[in-house]
Amino acid sequence: MHGIFQLYSCMKKLLPNLINKPLLVIVILSVLFVNGCKKDNPEVFSSRLTKDFNGEVILQWNNLFLEIERYAQGFRPCPTPRALAYIGLACYEACVIDMPAYKSLRFNYPGLSLPTQEPLVDYHYPTVVNAIYSKLLTNFMGNVNGIPADKFSKISSLYNKLKNDYKDDASAESIIKSDEYGIKIAEAVFDYAKTDAVGHDYHLNPFKNTVSKYTTSPKPGRFSPTNASAPGLFPDFGYARTFVINEGDKLIPAPIPYSEEVNSQYYVQAAEVYATVNNPTPDQRWLAFFWSDDLTGLTFSPPSRWLAIANQVYELENVDLETAIYANAKLGIALNDCVVAAWYSKYFYDVERPVDYIRKRMRSSWQPALYNPLTKETGISPNFPAYPSGHSTMGGGAAEVLTDIFGNYFPMTDRCHEGREDFEGGKPRQFNSFYEMANENAISRVPLGVHFRMDCEQGVNLGIRVGRKVNQFSWKKG
Repeated sequence: MHGIFQLYSCMKKLLPNLINKPLLVIVILSVLFVNGCKKDNPEVFSSRLTKDFNGEVILQWNNLFLEIERYAQGFRPCPTPRALAYIGLACYEACVIDMPAYKSLRFNYPGLSLPTQEPLVDYHYPTVVNAIYSKLLTNFMGNVNGIPADKFSKISSLYNKLKNDYKDDASAESIIKSDEYGIKIAEAVFDYAKTDAVGHDYHLNPFKNTVSKYTTSPKPGRFSPTNASAPGLFPDFGYARTFVINEGDKLIPAPIPYSEEVNSQYYVQAAEVYATVNNPTPDQRWLAFFWSDDLTGLTFSPPSRWLAIANQVYELENVDLETAIYANAKLGIALNDCVVAAWYSKYFYDVERPVDYIRKRMRSSWQPALYNPLTKETGISPNFPAYPSGHSTMGGGAAEVLTDIFGNYFPMTDRCHEGREDFEGGKPRQFNSFYEMANENAISRVPLGVHFRMDCEQGVNLGIRVGRKVNQFSWKKG
């Protein structure tokens, strides 16, 4: 049986090179069958599938991504999910040949040219993934400001540690070939990432405004950037590359019409923010800061929050490597497409933040609840238009793909900020589903004072629509 499985594994790697070479096929089949049936030396070719390995390599690299991205200036909230999408895609494509239920996505992306596996090589997939993460995390984060040197150096440290850990899990040749293959995949994916003229290296100039030509408007209800001499952050990101959605998926329904009338829907939504921030219940204050993740240096970013949640799920489920790779790829792609869609609609509708309306119509000295315990800055409001909420959009997309993989009912305690002292002792919160988490994440933006309810509700709706398209994408055979 081992020989037959070896034969299958080798032939699927050889097949693209054997067209119109029948004699060579016969010779190779003979050699493979004879060698594959030798039971006295099984380590020569183990033919392990991706699912035969545990998901620990993904857990460790996800944790390091979260640790480093926390300090990455200009990387939140848009460049982060972009990096996660490419890293997830690279790992998926490198290992999918030994994921029997799944198929490659590479043909969906013109311009993506990936190396193929060598025939007669027994690839050790944790080593492949280790090489991919090391290379791509270095490439995506290498020119990012703010990351402490001791944090960035952990990339090479983890790479070398895992490489050493794996040396007894496969032959020396397998480790070497797997490492080389992972690096080649990473290089090819990063070359493809660089062809995204809008999204690539956007963190170097997050005010870049060459595509949309966005300009601020004096009209009532329009967004006012923090710095009057520059547009808000990432005004062009709505034109960055997507992996699943198309242009028609980016624009959400129009917001509630602007009005200063006391009984208008717009005024009522602003009044809700005003009242909730002024007199929050203990639970509202707790969830507002529990889900914030707005501030560089304090926590990882809002999209990375869902990677942290996924990592907790992987540990709870003790997932194999195939499941972790598949979930990471879907999550990264969903988050990327969510943020592109959200930013397209944000700058299309150009809706003001609650702080501007409330100061004009209710109280001139009013401040949002968001503050930075590191710098002591208070009254913070994100520097980009409000509608829809990016937090809410990414939460909806993440909930949709995680539910598709792990089920509608998934009770868990989110321990992302356990131990923090700046709010409620960093106390964890309990949930019964990913949708419950997404909805709470969304509405948390109201008591924080940075979003109207319409921003949150339409954001979740947009995220769910994006997530469904990701779920329906051509991942599986048959």
